[in-house]
Amino acid sequence: MFDILETVSRWLGEGQQVSLATVVQTWGSAPRATGSKMAVTRDMALAGSVSGGCIEGAVVESALEGMEDGGARMLTFGVSDDEAWDVGLTCGGKISVFVEPLDTTWWSKVSPHVRQHRPATSISLLEGDQSGAKVLLGPGGGLEYRSELLDDSSVETMSRGANARSGRHEIEGLVVLVDQHRPGPRLIIIGGVHVAMPLQKFARELGFRVTLIDPRRVFATAERFPDVDEILHSYPDKALRQIGLDGDTWLAVLTHDPKIDDPALLTALPGPAPYVGVLSSPRTHRQRLKRLHAAGLTPEQTSRIHTPIGLEIGSSTPEEIALSIMAEIVSLRSGVNA
Repeated sequence: MFDILETVSRWLGEGQQVSLATVVQTWGSAPRATGSKMAVTRDMALAGSVSGGCIEGAVVESALEGMEDGGARMLTFGVSDDEAWDVGLTCGGKISVFVEPLDTTWWSKVSPHVRQHRPATSISLLEGDQSGAKVLLGPGGGLEYRSELLDDSSVETMSRGANARSGRHEIEGLVVLVDQHRPGPRLIIIGGVHVAMPLQKFARELGFRVTLIDPRRVFATAERFPDVDEILHSYPDKALRQIGLDGDTWLAVLTHDPKIDDPALLTALPGPAPYVGVLSSPRTHRQRLKRLHAAGLTPEQTSRIHTPIGLEIGSSTPEEIALSIMAEIVSLRSGVNA
């Protein structure tokens, strides 16, 4: 939802009518995951995607019909193996998409959570006279919104889906769409160097929250890094402890300065971050390993360092190096090169 957030909010601010399409379920091969969204205006402006292009035309048609009659619709598309390539599936499969006029009150409640990367859960009825009716559970699980048509019993039943995975579920006779709004992955860039400038842009385009850490204020400025979520002007050991690391935090250590890089590595490598990449030459890295081991890290911990950073794609310019870094992170995150 983050990818359509600002566009849809702008449309609503302009007074435009909007429909929302959400991938509910997939079978076989599908180019977009459950929960993927596309928004449509009455004049057929689009934001987001539910299939990469193969069924968008039919979804837009259904969205326009929903704007006229106020009703929600479930669309299911099936594709044979022989037809799959023509419509964007790598092999035969099916995809179900729920299309509904946008509930603007729900949108106003959920948008701040998505924008500020706070967890929240939306649960929508998929069948019956109240199809499209929603509840929203906030970061602590408390009820923050309920459609007016829902009675207390339905709200209570739907809320039991709070911990379910995104997708279609049946809960005590109610067929619902559970839509988990979870914080996106986070990229932490150590060092406001030249490579970091295109890296911030690629990361944001891929849905990463981006934090830049550099005690050198002249390098880490908002003018140089307009796409990052935050800039911390402190040494990495202090900054990383301040913001915390988790299993979806990815680090790119770029300064070439041991006074900055080493504290980052000493803090990050014993922690849960799945990727710690370092921009350096083999000779520099050998010297670095000696320092890190003398400081108490084990060979097992330092073996987690990815250096030279990024996939080997023959990169040489800052933009190409940044691309190779994000390619390596995406491949590891998807399990391709885990």
